[in-house]
Amino acid sequence: MGVFKRKGLKVSHNKNTSGRKAVRMERCQSVTLPMKQHIGEACVPCVEPGERVLAGQLVGRAEAPLCVPVHASISGTVRAVEPFRLPQGEETQAVVIESDGRMERIPTQAPQVESREEFIRAVRDSGLVGLGGAGFPAGVKLESAAGRADILLVNAAECEPYATADHREALDCAGDLLAGMRHICRWLEIKEAVIGIEGNKGDAIALLRELCARRTSPELKLRVGVLPSRYPQGAEKVFIHSLTGRVVPLGKLPPDVGVLTMNIASVAFVGRYMHTGMPLISRTVTVDGGAVPQPMNVRAPIGVSLRELCEFCGMGDIAPAKIILGGPMMGCASPGLDAIIDKRGNCVLLFNEGQAKIRPETACIRCGCCVMACPMGLQPLKLERAYLRGDAQALGALDAQGCMECGCCGYVCPAGRELAQRIRLGKLLLNSTQAKEAGA
Repeated sequence: MGVFKRKGLKVSHNKNTSGRKAVRMERCQSVTLPMKQHIGEACVPCVEPGERVLAGQLVGRAEAPLCVPVHASISGTVRAVEPFRLPQGEETQAVVIESDGRMERIPTQAPQVESREEFIRAVRDSGLVGLGGAGFPAGVKLESAAGRADILLVNAAECEPYATADHREALDCAGDLLAGMRHICRWLEIKEAVIGIEGNKGDAIALLRELCARRTSPELKLRVGVLPSRYPQGAEKVFIHSLTGRVVPLGKLPPDVGVLTMNIASVAFVGRYMHTGMPLISRTVTVDGGAVPQPMNVRAPIGVSLRELCEFCGMGDIAPAKIILGGPMMGCASPGLDAIIDKRGNCVLLFNEGQAKIRPETACIRCGCCVMACPMGLQPLKLERAYLRGDAQALGALDAQGCMECGCCGYVCPAGRELAQRIRLGKLLLNSTQAKEAGA
């Protein structure tokens, strides 16, 4: 299925912070920890207002199978347990912690693991979700792949413009990365692991190749797979096809074709956690854009507000014209600086007026640019028309669910059509219609 190799885009990389090691944000005034920072059910708060907590302490208990616990990212006092609206519009509970300025941590030790089940349980208890942005519970992903996957693919492609958090993970935490790969492959009995990375990251490729060559063995073959610098190479199905030639059919998951994929930051965290036992309380975030005087990578406490993050990056009174959580292709806009960095947030873009300007939308001229750009071989112009007329049957016939929402179609559209946004709404319409039909 060479369609993946032919399509996609050459976008401006804008990797302005790739040479800047992440700076740890040691202090913040408060954090807000939503009980849902993952795909699945929300956690149940297990602390009360007025209670003192330490960094790493459990504050959200996972009581459902598809759920991940939440831990305090700073030490301080629980100020409130209150409703919180997520960027996608969904409401959940959140634990708000006022910092005491000391960043005291709970005592930890490396988890004792003697079986696959204990390893998966340890990963679940760590609070790990997919750190590439999807937020799928890592323990559930590992359990699903156990006994079915014969290869581990570590996603270090980082094809979104501006974002360099994964690039820095490869350079600064390569030892943790290799350790995490060994743990995962050992307990899931996988014999081959490949780090997939775009060719525009030469320094990381050289380092990882050297480490893989030194540590590969007959029991576990390690190698680096260099990908074309073409968006969206990091999208899961494209990534899998580029490295293995395997195609994940619509409605199926990577383990169905023998593959386990994990983001590089997720795998490196597994390596650290198995050594220290400290759960997920911080992550590396790229902060960039025309409104940022000092673009940088920040190791930020989970739950810190964008306002405090911007102050840390030296923005002062500069007001961005547009805020994007994530990369410019697939990220979502934030109405203000009160939004927070959660487990899934690897990039914050703060654009000035020039960058925030949007092209006026005009009528579709049926040029076919969106069709040529779509890595999934879909017809975005027809999907948009089907949504606008409310035709769920046509959306299903056109494989709307196959859209990965990468944004390639809207990026190349000369008419400035909001194709990806309307296809996303079309998928919601299709799901709603199918649910009603099933209920009837």
